[in-house]
Amino acid sequence: MIRYIFLITVFFSLNLFSQKTEKKPNFLFILVDDQPYDAVGFSNRYPFLKTPNIDKLAKEGVNIENFFVTQSICSPSRASFLTGTYPHIHGVNQNNKYVDPDWQNYAPYSTHLQNSGYETAHIGKIHMAWKRGKDHIRPGFDYWFSFIGQGQYFDPKVNDNGVEMKLEGYMTDILTDKTIDWLKNKRDPNKPFSLNLWHKAVHERHLPAPRHKNLYKNEDLPTPPYDTHKETFKGKPEWLRRKTYGFKWNENDKIPDELPEITWPINKQKYMQLLRSLIAVDESLGQVIKTLDEMGELENTVIIYSSDNGYFMGEHTFLDKRLAYENSMRVPMIIRYPKLITKNSIVKEQCLNIDIAPTILDLAGVKKPSYMQGESMVKLVSGKKDKSWRKSMLFEYYVDDAWPYAGPNQVAVRTNKYKLIDNFLEDDIDELYDLVNDPGEMKNLINDDNYNNVEKELREESIKLQKKYKYNPDRDWWLRTQVRK
Repeated sequence: MIRYIFLITVFFSLNLFSQKTEKKPNFLFILVDDQPYDAVGFSNRYPFLKTPNIDKLAKEGVNIENFFVTQSICSPSRASFLTGTYPHIHGVNQNNKYVDPDWQNYAPYSTHLQNSGYETAHIGKIHMAWKRGKDHIRPGFDYWFSFIGQGQYFDPKVNDNGVEMKLEGYMTDILTDKTIDWLKNKRDPNKPFSLNLWHKAVHERHLPAPRHKNLYKNEDLPTPPYDTHKETFKGKPEWLRRKTYGFKWNENDKIPDELPEITWPINKQKYMQLLRSLIAVDESLGQVIKTLDEMGELENTVIIYSSDNGYFMGEHTFLDKRLAYENSMRVPMIIRYPKLITKNSIVKEQCLNIDIAPTILDLAGVKKPSYMQGESMVKLVSGKKDKSWRKSMLFEYYVDDAWPYAGPNQVAVRTNKYKLIDNFLEDDIDELYDLVNDPGEMKNLINDDNYNNVEKELREESIKLQKKYKYNPDRDWWLRTQVRK
């Protein structure tokens, strides 16, 4: 009996010891700029596009197929990834490099990780700071390597922990080298780490690495799925037809009810340049993963790969992003963490960029702060069903000065079946799409009486979500007065 009690005591002692000494996971968050959700090799959207390292990451992790940003432009989306809040909450709702003073009340997840014993680093684009020198560094990071605004593809000006300098070389390669150097030489190996590698690529003006400049020269650009390049905007808002031609019409001009189809391909060279620019990002991913493996940290590192927003590749005749169409608001999202995630798995639930911060904190064993509006995806990515998961999502956009890309202010509500886009225009119509029967969003059903009940339900759902997330459109006007001060 005494021997039995002794063995039980030893077992529980060892178990408690293992729990106390179990390593916290590291985090590597790779964020690309303007990568379309289907611009990856494994999607087969572009048969000639090869992204072996991104494809391998998906095979070894989970692909969240329906991952969306809450506002589809760089600065707001990046701030939402960091803080787990909507742009109307954290205050960064423009691409103006301006940070709302109130953002100090919505600390990025990296600050909470710091307070929990993590070493944190940000390497790459941030797009949320006016000032130079040490004032350029955003809170929450022990090491900082970034640049003002969009940065430059070649021979960029950068800020290395408050010291400004100009470097020679290609931006994607420079960021990769800095990342590997920090992992090997600059961090404290006795601490878990959280590392952002946030690329400038593949933002326009799309400039590939010189070694990739001749890729795909003899390839044809395939037409988009669902023939969205044949868009005529019949039955759609007038502002979309104005936007299509760069608002070249005068205010009082009569706008035709539909536009002629545009001959494909549209802007072939621009889109090919984007795809060429992506290859250095894929190579970068492979190099950083190899480094983690050599260091013995790969299996204990949560690798997150995504984009700050989507990008039109000729769908609806557009380029850029901003709008509430799928190609703009949907982004790739892959997560690899073998301790939790089954290889080659898929999540189909609607997930948002505001969910990343709560997910990271959950995996790190850190309590989610009350201000974060996103939800932890840990249950979903581990293969379990979550009956309480959201059935609808809210998207927002605040008009900015990026003509001719911009549209009016928008709020959209999306379910698994439908999407309603409210354009806040008294003299124009809104948009309603059946995503099951019309995944390309070509037929606007807003004036179809058969969908009156659907429209009513979606408007009610939109109001419900606006209340839940404390949506405040009036806040935009105050922010815009601060932009250039």
